[in-house]
Amino acid sequence: MSTFAKPENALKRAEELIHVGQKQAALQALHDLITSRRYKSWQKPLEKIMMKYVELCVDLRQGRFAKDGLIQYRIVCQQVNVSSLEEVIKHFMQLSNEKAEEARNQAQALEDALDVVDLEADKRPEDLMLSYVRGEKGKERSDREFVTPWFKFLWETYRTVLEILRNNSKLEALYAMTAHKAFQFCKQYKRATEFRRLCEIIRNHLANLNKYRDQRDRPDLTAPETCQLYLDTRVEQLKIATELSLWQEAFRSVEDIHGLMSMVKRTPKPSVLVVYYAKLTEIFWISESHLYHAYAWLKLFNLQKSFNKKLTQKDLQILASSVLLAALSVTPYDHKYGASHHELENEKDRSLRMANLFNFSFDSKRENREMVSRASLLSELAAKGVISCASQEVKDLYNLMEHEFLPLDLASKVQPLLSKISTIGGKLSAASSVPEIQLSQYQSALEKLTTLRVLQQASRIFQSMKIDMLSRMIPFFDSNVVEKMAVDAVKHNFVAMKVNHLSGAVHFGKMDIESDALGSHLCVFTDSLNKARSLIHPPVHKPSKLGENFSLAGVVEKEHKRLLARKSIIEKRKEDLERQILEKEKVEESKRLSIQKKSADEERERLLKDQRLRQQQRISQEIKDKDKRAAEKIIEDFQKINKKGEKILIEGDMTKQSAMEVVRTRQIRERDEMEKKLQKLAKKMDHLERAKRQEEAPLIEEAFQKRLQEEKILHEQEQLREIELSKQHHVGDLQEKNRLSRLLEHKNAFQERIVQRREAEFSSLRKEREERISQLISSRKRERETVRKLMYYLNMEEQRIQRVREEEEARKHEEEERKKREEAETKLKLDAIAAIQREKEREVEEKKEKERREALLRAADPPDARPTATIAPPAAAPGSNKFVPRHRRGGEGSSQRTAVAPEAADRWDARQEAPHAREVRPLCQDALPLQEADRWSRRPLRQDVPPARQEAPPARQPDGAPPAGSTTDRWRPGGGSRPSANSSSASSSSTGWRKN
Repeated sequence: MSTFAKPENALKRAEELIHVGQKQAALQALHDLITSRRYKSWQKPLEKIMMKYVELCVDLRQGRFAKDGLIQYRIVCQQVNVSSLEEVIKHFMQLSNEKAEEARNQAQALEDALDVVDLEADKRPEDLMLSYVRGEKGKERSDREFVTPWFKFLWETYRTVLEILRNNSKLEALYAMTAHKAFQFCKQYKRATEFRRLCEIIRNHLANLNKYRDQRDRPDLTAPETCQLYLDTRVEQLKIATELSLWQEAFRSVEDIHGLMSMVKRTPKPSVLVVYYAKLTEIFWISESHLYHAYAWLKLFNLQKSFNKKLTQKDLQILASSVLLAALSVTPYDHKYGASHHELENEKDRSLRMANLFNFSFDSKRENREMVSRASLLSELAAKGVISCASQEVKDLYNLMEHEFLPLDLASKVQPLLSKISTIGGKLSAASSVPEIQLSQYQSALEKLTTLRVLQQASRIFQSMKIDMLSRMIPFFDSNVVEKMAVDAVKHNFVAMKVNHLSGAVHFGKMDIESDALGSHLCVFTDSLNKARSLIHPPVHKPSKLGENFSLAGVVEKEHKRLLARKSIIEKRKEDLERQILEKEKVEESKRLSIQKKSADEERERLLKDQRLRQQQRISQEIKDKDKRAAEKIIEDFQKINKKGEKILIEGDMTKQSAMEVVRTRQIRERDEMEKKLQKLAKKMDHLERAKRQEEAPLIEEAFQKRLQEEKILHEQEQLREIELSKQHHVGDLQEKNRLSRLLEHKNAFQERIVQRREAEFSSLRKEREERISQLISSRKRERETVRKLMYYLNMEEQRIQRVREEEEARKHEEEERKKREEAETKLKLDAIAAIQREKEREVEEKKEKERREALLRAADPPDARPTATIAPPAAAPGSNKFVPRHRRGGEGSSQRTAVAPEAADRWDARQEAPHAREVRPLCQDALPLQEADRWSRRPLRQDVPPARQEAPPARQPDGAPPAGSTTDRWRPGGGSRPSANSSSASSSSTGWRKN
C-alpha cells in the first residue's frame, strides 16, 4: 500500500500511471488513498481525486471499487461539505450514462444485444458451450459482448448510488433524481426484472428508515418537501409499472403510496390523487375486480369535478359515462353466497384492504368503515348526480338494465345502444393525467349483464322455454357461453333454472338443485339400502326368557353409558394433566426467555453506551481538530494579507476563538494607525491648498483685465473689415445686372417656344394613348364575347353528350333487363316442354312394354283360354278436345293396366288444374280441330310410335323448312320462329331440348 505525504501526490502518480497505460494500478493507488485512515477530514484536493477515481472505475467497469470509494468519501464529507459528494455522484452517473449510450450507438443490433433476462445473472453454462460450439465471431456476438456489460454496469451504478444516498437527509433530491433515472432506464429498455428489484430496493429503504429512527442523518418524513419527493418517486414507479404491464408491481406501488400517506398522516395533492385513481382503474380492470374499478372511477370523477376548473362539458360527460358503465359492468349477484366461513373472512379482509385504498381516512376501526357494493355504488351515483351528467345512450342503457322489464326485447334494444357507446371515447382535453377513455372496453361486460338480466326476467314469467328460443333472445353469445353464465348465476343464487338437453328445454322456478343434495347423498343411499334389506330379510323377534320387566338391552345400554362416562372422565383428567405440564413448561420457558432477554438488553445497553462514548470522543476530537485547522487557516490568511510580514506565534493549543481575537486585535491596531496617518495628511493638504489660492488671486485679476482690452480692439477691427467687403460685393452685383439685362427678351421668346412645342407633344401623346386604350378595350370585349360563346357551346355539347350517354346506358340497361327476362321466360317454358316431352316418351315406352308383354302372354296361353273380348281402344269423349287419362278410357281393360298409369294421369290432371296451364293436345294431331288448336298445335308433340334415336340431326328440306318431326323454338323474343341447329326431333330424349 502506497503512502503519500499530500493527496496531490497521489493524483499525480495516478496520472503518470494512466499515461503509461496502467489504469488498474492507478485505480488501486487512488483506492488506497481514499480508504486510508490518514485522510479522514475533507480537503479540496480530495474532490479532484474522487473525480479521477470514478472516471477510472467507469473506464474499467469496476463497480465494487466505485461503491467502496463513494462510501468512504461519504464518511469524509458528510458533516463538512456534502455538496462535494453530490457533485461526485452526479459525475459518476453522467459518465456511466455516456458510456452506455456510446455502446448503444455503436451497436447496430440493440434488441439482440439486450436479449438478457437478468442483468445481474452470470452467463449460463449452456450459453458458454453454445458460443464455443458455434465457432463464429459474428457481429451479433460482438454486440452482445460489447453492449450488455455496459448496461450491467449502468444498472449497478444506479443501485450503488441509491444505496449510498438512502439515509442522507441532505441529498434527498439527488436520491429522488437517481430513482427517476433508474425508472426511465427500465422503461426505455423494457427491463422488467430490474424494475421489480428496483421497487423492492426502494421499498426496503423506506422500511429501514421507519425501523431505525435513531439515525443521525435520517430524512424527516413529516417535512412537506421530503414527503413530496418520496411521493413523486412512488407515483413515477406506478406509472412505469403500468406502462411495462407489471400489474402486480403496480398494485404494490399503489399500496406503497397509501402506506406512505398513512404514515405521514397527510393527504396528497389533487394532481397526485388523479394519477393514483387513474392507475387504480387500469389495475382493477385488468384484475377483473369490476366493483373496485367502478369505485375508483367514481373517486376520479369527483376529483376532476371538484379541482379541475378547465374541465369542459364534453369531458365531464365522458367521465360520467365511464363511471356509470363501470358500475353497470359489476355482476348483479353476490359472490359470497354458498362460501365457507374461512372464505367469507378472507373476502371480508380483502374488501377492507381494497376499500382502504380509496379513502385516506386513517381510522383503524372496522366498524367506522363502509363496505362497498354494487347497490350502494349505484345509489351513490344517483344521489351525487353522476347519472344526469352521462350521455343519453348511457342513460338509456342504465334505465333498460335497472328499471325496465323487457325479457323478450331487452337484448334487441340494448344491442344498438352498445354499438353507439363503443364509438364514444378519446383523450380528455383538460385532464392530462387521465388516460385515454374508450367506452368500448365495457362492451363484453355489458353483454354479460344483459344476458343475466334476460335470464332473470325470463325466470319470472316463464316456467319453461326452448333452448332455441333462449338463444334467439340472447344474440351476443352462443348457447355454450350462455349455459356457463347460467351455471354461475345459479351457483350464486341469482336465478333458479335447469337445462334439459334431452328435451331441448330450459325450466325456471324454485326447485332443488343437485348440488344442494350432494352433501347427504351417502346417508340417503344408506337408509335406502337398510330399508331394502329389512324388506328382503325381516328381523326375527324372539321372546325374552327373563320376563317383560327385565330387559337385557336396557342393561347393556346403561353399562355402555357408564363406560362412556368413565372414559370421558379419564380423558378429561389426562387433558388436565397435559395442560398443567404445558403451563409449567410455558412458565419455565417464559422465565428463561425473560432472563435471556434481560441479559441481551444489558449487553445491548453496554454496547450502545460504549459506542456512544466512542462516538462522543470521536466527535469531540474532530471538533478540536476542525477548530485548530480553522485557527491555523485564519492566521495564515491574515499573514498573507498583512504587508508588514509580521508573524503570529501560536502558543499551545490555540483555538479558533483565540486566533480570531488575536487577528481582530491586530486589525484594530493597524486600522487606528492608518486613521491617524490619514488625518495628518489631510490637515497638511488643507494648509497647502489655502496658501496657494491666496497667492494666485491678484495674478488672475491682472491677467483678466489685460485680456479684456485685447479682445475689444480685435472686435473693432473685424467690424471695419466686414463693412468694406459688403460695399465691394454690392458694386459688383450692380454691374452684372446691367450686363445681363440685354438678354431678357431673347430668353422670354425661347421659353415660349419651348413651352408651345411641349404642349403640342403632350396633346399628341395623350390622343394616341386614348386611341390605344379604346382599341384595347374593344379587343378585350371581343375576346370575352368569343370565350363566352365558346364556353356556352362546350357546355351545351357536354350536356348533349352526357344526355346521349345516359340515354344509351338506360337503353342498354333496359335491353339487358328485357333479355334477362325473356331468357328466364324461355328457360321456364323450355323446361316445361321438356318435362312434358319426357313424360310422353315414358308413356310410349310403357305402352310398348305393355304390348310386348301382352303379346308374350297371348303366345304362352292356349288358344281356348284366351279371352274372346278385346280391349277397346281408348276413345275421347265426343265433342271434347281434352286429354283422357288411360285409366278412364276403357272399362274392364283398365284393371289390367300397370301402376304407372294413375301416376301419369294424376300428373296430367295436375297440369290441367294449374292456374296457367293450357289444354293438352291428344296423342294424335288429327283428333284436334284446326279452329280449336292453340299454339301447341303448330308442331307435333307426340307420335304414335316413337322413332329411334339418331346419331346426327336430320337434313334440312330444300326450301329451308325444318325437317319433319323437329321442334321449333316458339318462345323466341319478337314472335318469330327459327329452327335450332342443336335441336333434335320431337321424339328424342330430353337432352335434345336446348335453349337457342
